[in-house]
Amino acid sequence: MGSGENLEKVEAFFAELASEGRTIVREQPKLDLELYLQNYKGRTRFDRLYHIGRTSVVLSVDALKAAVAEAKAGKDVERYRDVVDALRRVSLSDPETELDKAWIEKTSSANKKETQHLESQLKVYRSNLVKESVRIGNEDLGRHYEAIGALAKASEVYGNMRTDASTPKHLIDVGKHLVRVGIQMRDWTTVTLQLGKLLSLQTQEVPEDATATLRYVNIAKGLAHLEAEAYKEAAQCFLSVDNNPRLASEPDIPSPNDIAVYGAILALATMDRSALKTKVLESQTFRPFLELEPHLRKALGLYVNGKYTACLEILDSCKPDHLLDIYLYKHVASLYKQIRTKCIVQYLIPYACIKLENLEAAFGKPGQSLGAELCEMIRSGVLSARIDSIDKRDTLEAVKWHQKRTLDDIRRNGLLALHVDIALKRHGSLRLGDSQGLDEVWYTEGRDPMDLAT
Repeated sequence: MGSGENLEKVEAFFAELASEGRTIVREQPKLDLELYLQNYKGRTRFDRLYHIGRTSVVLSVDALKAAVAEAKAGKDVERYRDVVDALRRVSLSDPETELDKAWIEKTSSANKKETQHLESQLKVYRSNLVKESVRIGNEDLGRHYEAIGALAKASEVYGNMRTDASTPKHLIDVGKHLVRVGIQMRDWTTVTLQLGKLLSLQTQEVPEDATATLRYVNIAKGLAHLEAEAYKEAAQCFLSVDNNPRLASEPDIPSPNDIAVYGAILALATMDRSALKTKVLESQTFRPFLELEPHLRKALGLYVNGKYTACLEILDSCKPDHLLDIYLYKHVASLYKQIRTKCIVQYLIPYACIKLENLEAAFGKPGQSLGAELCEMIRSGVLSARIDSIDKRDTLEAVKWHQKRTLDDIRRNGLLALHVDIALKRHGSLRLGDSQGLDEVWYTEGRDPMDLAT
């Protein structure tokens, strides 16, 4: 197949995905696929490859081919079928696009035999009434179900372990199994419930184990809050993750690099400059994570130092990579919008009046109207200001200055009513007595002007 035909297949594939509402990344991402995958083990490796393959136009073929290899290294036959079908739709020249029917038959047969063996073994353990053997039997069967993709059955079997658990560690293992499967199923209700149980058990562990459990809980809870769009709470969770390198990172949950990305982006979207400085940049807990993502550390520093345009430029350069993350991608647009809004509001604080052309120079985007964005910010209450277009002098003016002018007018009118002649010099870009050519948006509210709503 020629390169032109192959390109047409790729475009058709992603056009169909886009019509289904998926986010498509056409830019060249910065991540190195091989180095990226070294951070993960287990089923999440396939999940991430499959997501990248169906999101990034540039990395699609390489990611899907790697996902095929990852699927064949496991036992989940349905995953293998799905990824081969996806790869076939973007490339016909690769041998991986042909289903390996021999592997499917061999793996399916082995899975069936292993299921029967583990179920029979569990029945024997139960008949012998040995609780520890029953617990281990349930765990083995649960791991098997999880490996072959029967996640609902795995969750049920893992739950059965609780009856035969005899120590806090056993109960914590149950909770972690259920959280891990719940995250894969995107069953955040179960995840949240089990995390609460883990927290109550964590106090019964020895200190080092308790710290490791709390670390796990903070990461998983952060994901649950992120999914619920509780961004401030999610930020607090990721910023609280212990950075002790002696604590083994769970292979199926976000890596230290992911924690740095989630924590930095969420903090930028939800915290003020003072909090970013003390709770993020100067945090003894979170700063080691930021060292893994120096560009985000730089973006945070730029924001804290009032260099908002440069901060947004760094974030925009990272956006393709963030859209390839299986947990973050759905929230990138919302989080980036919140960060941009904060930057614009903070930029405007020192000004009583500023020309829109100056704002366009700092924050303008090609083909997009900044005026429309400002109007939306004013109407939503995020920005206390007005847009004035009198005599084509497009300016954005702080409400506080106009509030003073209004009070002056009220006093003047009162004095005029008493026949006291007062001359008040009018100045600035606003002429209150003349409505000709006035094109403006007013916003009034009992708060300090230009103050960011948090």
